[in-house]
This record gives sequence, structure tokens and C-alpha cells, in this order.
Amino acid sequence: MLKFEVQAKIKGALGRAGTVHTPHGDIQTPAFIPVGTKATVKSLTPEMIRDLVGAEAVLANTYHLYLQPGTEILERAGGLHKFANWRGPTFTDSGGFQAFSLGAAFDRKVSKLAQVSSVPVKTDPLLASEETDREVRPLEYSKIDDDGVTFKSVIDGSMHRFTPETSIDIQHSIGADITFVLDECISPQENMERQKRAVERTSLWAERCLVRHKELEKAKVTDSSIEGNINGSKPPQALFGIVQGGRHENLRRQSAREIGAMNFDGFGIGGSFDKDDIGTAVGWVASELPEDKPRHLLGIGEPEDIILGIENGMDTFDCVAPTRIARNGAAYSSEGRLNLWNARFVSDMGPLDPKCDCYTCTNYSRAYLAHLCRAKEILSATLISIHNLYFVVNLAKEARKAILEGKWEEFKNKRK
Repeated sequence: MLKFEVQAKIKGALGRAGTVHTPHGDIQTPAFIPVGTKATVKSLTPEMIRDLVGAEAVLANTYHLYLQPGTEILERAGGLHKFANWRGPTFTDSGGFQAFSLGAAFDRKVSKLAQVSSVPVKTDPLLASEETDREVRPLEYSKIDDDGVTFKSVIDGSMHRFTPETSIDIQHSIGADITFVLDECISPQENMERQKRAVERTSLWAERCLVRHKELEKAKVTDSSIEGNINGSKPPQALFGIVQGGRHENLRRQSAREIGAMNFDGFGIGGSFDKDDIGTAVGWVASELPEDKPRHLLGIGEPEDIILGIENGMDTFDCVAPTRIARNGAAYSSEGRLNLWNARFVSDMGPLDPKCDCYTCTNYSRAYLAHLCRAKEILSATLISIHNLYFVVNLAKEARKAILEGKWEEFKNKRK
């Protein structure tokens, strides 16, 4: 289904360079995976992603594709690759993070990352009681129980249900090369007991996901009939388990040991982190997981976080941040993040980043990009997204080269 080989390691650290082999091609790791939530990376064509950004794989969103266009359309199209005209490897997440963002985090400005000083031990007295835990209180769009997630559609308000089994069924309909188990992702503001229960639930769901995944994969090989299964025409798919545990070392290590003992093709690291110490947290996990399988850091993609993640054993990353900030006129650069709405860029005829050789930086000025932002032209999102994605994709490629050449410390020091 999936093969992974380690080609070099960072001396004295957990990081490594390798290759993930999938039915639709190889992924040279470390690698950043652009997010195409609804079978599209916003404002970019697949050709741009491949030729201008240089990405080898993309990640799509199970929750959103299930709602629109729906699994029937995706199956009729021949799966995600044909539907979106993407010829390389693909990932799909499980929908677990959407349950968090539409439920516990909905309209509360809570994300997966938090500064240590900003996270109180307990944020809500209701969390102290099992009967009044946040998960059974009315939420805006989703509600989690031991069997799965009930949620409202963000499109029309209709009610839907994800269980571990249906999440796997949907991902098999989508047809991605690498899929993930349904997990429970909760807020970094939740207390220790709540995080512990999320770890336990995620492990139980992982076992159920693995059973269903094996049933569907066996059906592809034998061409037998299983209700809801696709016929045997699709390539084999890999399933990654997900490690939870929040900001707590004992829970992270416990989750990694439990998920790592299951026969997954690779592993995702999910949940919440301290922004100030993300490298340490992923290091706990990497030191517990099998060395011969790939590790994917879910939803983390700021340049400094990628470097910390690579050093501490992460192989692939995904995040919406590069394209999201691009649509708001912000760009990564060797000088730090730039805000193109700033008045100083209006007449600046220099390239967006003088040290970058991407399509945008070699063809367009800061002044032109600032003009597009102020004129609210769609092209601004396209050109800045090309640059931002190239920046993080190329960062991972440079990290790979440094690991292969034994020059990690030199590479890391240049990025400070």
C-alpha cells in the first residue's frame, strides 16, 4: 500500500530524510503538503501547484468533500485524482479537526496553537463535572460522543453523522493515497482529564478505523462485495493513525505508544500544542513511534514550526496558513512576514523577496502586488499564494538537502 525508506538522519536528533512511495508517485521527505480543502488549492490550478510551487502531493478535506460535491460524484469521476486533475500523491484528513473547529472552537477564537502563558489550567467550571462537560452541551455545529460526531452542514444546516467507519468509507470513496483515522481533536484550553479522555477515545476509534480499512482493502484485492464499498478498480490506500495528548508529555507518549502498536502505514500527529515549545512536544511523539514509518504533522506549517518539526522527527506537514495569509495580502520572506497593505510597498519596485527565485518574485514587484491587494484583484491571491507555498515547499526541500549532505546545523543557523 505504501513504502517508506529513510535515507539519512540528523546527527544527534530525531530528524531524517526519506522517500514515501505511493501508487501515484513518490514524496521526497521532509515535505510540505499544500492543502486543497475542496479539491482545489484556492486560486491555483494543479499545474501551478506542480510546476510553479514544486509540490509533490496535496491534501483534501474529507468533511468538505463529503458535503460538496458528495461521494457519489467523486466515485463517478473516478476519485479525487481524476476529478481534480492531480496526478501526484494525495492525502485526505478524517474530519476530526472539523468537529473541533465547528464545535468546541466555534466562534471562540481557539486554535491548535496557544502561548503557554495564555492557556489557563481550567477555563470553564462546567468542565469539572462529567455530566456537564462541554462535549454534551449544545454546540453551534457539532457534538461528539463515544460512537462518533454529529454535525450540521455549513452549507444548508442539515444534520450528518461521522463514525470511525463512515469516515473511512468516505475517504475510500474519495480515493486518496494516504488517509487518516477519525480522531478527537480538542482545544488546548481543555484540562488534563478532558485531554486524557480524548486520547482514550482516539485510540478506540483508531482500532475501528483500522478494521474497516482492512475490510475495504481486502475487497479491492478479492473483488468481493461489501456494502458501500468501491469496486476493485482503485489502487490500494494507506491509513495513518493519529496521536493526540495535547500539551501533556505523559498523554502524548501514551497515545504514541498505543497508536504506534497498531498496524498503521504511518502516523499523524494531531491536537493542540504550546506555540513556544512545539519542537519538544513532537519529539516526545517521534521518540515513541516506529522509526520505519512516516510521520505527518497535521495542520502545522509556519516556517519556524516546520524547521522544529523536521529536527524532531516529522516527515511531512500540511497547513492552510500559506494560502490563507496570501488572500489577506501577507507573504513569507527571508526578512520575516510582510504585509503588502503597508504603505511602504506602494512604490517599492523590488521583488517580493530578493532571495527567492519563485515565479512571483522573478516577475512581479512589491508595488504591483500591493496594487493588486488594494484594488481587490483576484490575481493578488494567486501570485502571493504561489510565492508562499513555494517558500515553505522549498524550505522543506532545502532541509532535505541539508540532511542528506550532513549540514543540518549550518542550514538551521542560516534560518535564525
